[in-house]
Amino acid sequence: MRTKFSKLLDSLHSSFWFIPTLMVVLAIGLSFLLIQIDQTLQPNVIGQFGWTYSLGPNGSRAILSAIAGSMVSVATTAFSITIVALQLASSQFGPRLLRNFMQDTGNQVVLGTFISTFVYSLMVLRTINGVEEDEFVPHLAVTTGIGLAIASIGVLIYFIHHAATSIQVDQVVNKVGCELDDAIDRLFPYKIGHSGSKHCSEPSISSIPANFDRDACPIPATKSSYIQAIDSHQLMKIAQESNLLLRLQQHPGDFVVKGSPLAWVYPIESVHKKLIEQIHNAFVLGSQRTDQQDVEFSINQLVEIAVRALSPGINDPFTAVRCIDQLSAALCHLAQKEIPSAYRYDDQDRLRVIAESVTFASMTAAAFNQIRQYGQTSVAVTMRLLEAIAVIAPFTQTQADRDALLHHANMIERGSHEGIAEELDRKDIKQRYLFAVKAIEQN
Repeated sequence: MRTKFSKLLDSLHSSFWFIPTLMVVLAIGLSFLLIQIDQTLQPNVIGQFGWTYSLGPNGSRAILSAIAGSMVSVATTAFSITIVALQLASSQFGPRLLRNFMQDTGNQVVLGTFISTFVYSLMVLRTINGVEEDEFVPHLAVTTGIGLAIASIGVLIYFIHHAATSIQVDQVVNKVGCELDDAIDRLFPYKIGHSGSKHCSEPSISSIPANFDRDACPIPATKSSYIQAIDSHQLMKIAQESNLLLRLQQHPGDFVVKGSPLAWVYPIESVHKKLIEQIHNAFVLGSQRTDQQDVEFSINQLVEIAVRALSPGINDPFTAVRCIDQLSAALCHLAQKEIPSAYRYDDQDRLRVIAESVTFASMTAAAFNQIRQYGQTSVAVTMRLLEAIAVIAPFTQTQADRDALLHHANMIERGSHEGIAEELDRKDIKQRYLFAVKAIEQN
């Protein structure tokens, strides 16, 4: 339930309608409240406040009509600017980066401010009565409408500045890098040696039944989609209540085909229709990947920006170097984190769930492989990749992590022989390679 609630919050955060809708509802509520106050207080009492609007019904209608009309025009302009920004982002950074712009709370608040001010003006405008014997002008509500219009001008100035800066490549890369760091902290909260886990990464021989591979029952996927999240607590509860051993075939970020196994359940005698439904409910599937439980998602976003920058049509190695810097910082961060074991035990120390987990080696491969392949002919990119490995090496904690870095350093250095023709450039790359190897061996 908690996983699905997090997915719902992420969907609302990524939508362009939720915050504006909420602000419109608040504007309607504010209009009713202020109109009620105006109806309760005597006009002479409101007139004692020097800052309130005190003209008659015709002037009030004119002001609110002007505010409402201008807000519609400004909202249309802001929406047009947003669409243009999304088109530029899609063409320059890749369509998968559109989600980051859709999640921009600033744009949502700007659009909500203009629409809610428009709706507020209409709600107040309908109550103005110019009939002499029953004249009513909600002075306090009209004054608030003027205040909202002035605030909207400030919001418009902010929006112009925000729209201009949000599509700058440094801002985009830095934002994705921050999201990657947040995902690492959220998914791997413990530093190495600080989790207090009493279980090693490998189970004892007796923990896994000898006939598991032969007698386990597969739980097929009901549709072809991406795994966005897995409720591990729910799976552990199911395994304990039914005395099962579950092995997950996929992890968040993987694409599953309808009918392919999501998980294997042992023993097969315990499998029934309700159990299958419960296991399905523990998996959150969707049409696209998210960073909710998929740390590789943000890595792929940075890699996509770098690869597009290295394409012949753009040819921007500086952007690729900027992405490599963010990836190296993220891998330094990840190297210090304790990645949970694939083997999960219950309170009685019985193995209940085997869940495939990410590794530092797999994350390093996701970060470096495509950039190395597409940047093989770029001296600047090749040297920065080797420099990044030298920076990451002191943060590694295990020999397996260092072996992964050495593996990529060797591939980068070998690739330079084929992609770079100038001998002096290859010598510079060789120096960085030797420096990276030395940094790896010293740890």
